[in-house]
Amino acid sequence: MSETIYQVCTNCVMDTTDPEIKFDESGRCDFCDNYYNSILPSWHPDEIGAKELQTIAEKIKKDGKGKTYDCIIGLSGGVDSSYLAYIVKEKLGLRPLMVSVDAGWNLNVANENVHKIIKALNLDLYTIVVDWEEMKDLQLAFFKSQVPYQDTPQDHAIFAGLYNYAAKNGIKYVLTGGNYSTEGVKPPQEWTYLNDIRLIRDIHRKFGKHPLKTFPLCGMFKYKLYYRYFKGVRVIRPLNMVPYHKDEAIAELEQKFGWQQYANKHYDNILTRFYEGYWLPKKFGYDKRKAYLSSLVLTEQMTRQEALDILAKPPYDEALAMQDLEYIASKLDITKEEFIELMNSENKTFRDYRNSEKLLKSAIRFAMRVGVEKRNFR
Repeated sequence: MSETIYQVCTNCVMDTTDPEIKFDESGRCDFCDNYYNSILPSWHPDEIGAKELQTIAEKIKKDGKGKTYDCIIGLSGGVDSSYLAYIVKEKLGLRPLMVSVDAGWNLNVANENVHKIIKALNLDLYTIVVDWEEMKDLQLAFFKSQVPYQDTPQDHAIFAGLYNYAAKNGIKYVLTGGNYSTEGVKPPQEWTYLNDIRLIRDIHRKFGKHPLKTFPLCGMFKYKLYYRYFKGVRVIRPLNMVPYHKDEAIAELEQKFGWQQYANKHYDNILTRFYEGYWLPKKFGYDKRKAYLSSLVLTEQMTRQEALDILAKPPYDEALAMQDLEYIASKLDITKEEFIELMNSENKTFRDYRNSEKLLKSAIRFAMRVGVEKRNFR
């Protein structure tokens, strides 16, 4: 089998570390084609979007009349969810309950940002604390599985915790910070395969020891079908309907709330910082910054050259990465040497375990056909 020739998109900064990337004759990749042909024509962060969002907000108010809260927002302390909380409370006049899921890995900066936002906006916060013994056991099982996407346990806990809470408590509207402006380029499946209950359970069965009695779980079909059509839960992404420029949003959050910025997207979390900045690039050769930065290039929030200059530097300091490695190993009750041995073991993918790839792909492709999902998914 011939070795793939390394190639970088001439328009964004995605490259052949995505094994399924395709380029046209000009060297432009299929992520760019997806953005220009699928996302951009129907994306309206303008007067059209503002009118649509106002209509949605009025319906949320009407449906939530007489209730303590008319919607729910997952607040991580990151820029997207923090700015969303500000827009929803101050601009739309809604009464959101803020929900934070504590999976045990947040840095102080994230917690501080959460409390600055809720205090300044006079919002209520409900915190879901994931049982640490279960979280630790599942996370260590994932490291032992040798798959790239090590954020699956906490990502799934956050996702499932939020939607399960909304459904259980009769809150019909879940507002999320998902958006095309900073996330228009979806990281390739090889880098970020998640939300597969079958995969989670198989990896835990093979490598875990502690029963997952209370760990939040919510598969795609439960979330997409049961919660939507039987519980009436709707998911709204307001940031797609307003002008949302990352640097401007950060400046506004800093000025209004004393919000603190951090080095890269998702670096408010020590596990995510290590996984994205060290585990993925060092062990698999994947750099998720390429997808994040490509989104900013496509939305003209930075130039391609600026993105390339950022990528020329390591995601974060090597000495800090080693400190994080030791901290994570200690928290998982293994030695530094045992963790390094995991780093050096044979790489695997989700396809080495039982998974629901075919079902999930079919569901997502259907969502793309009906216009619910517009981001590139192969």
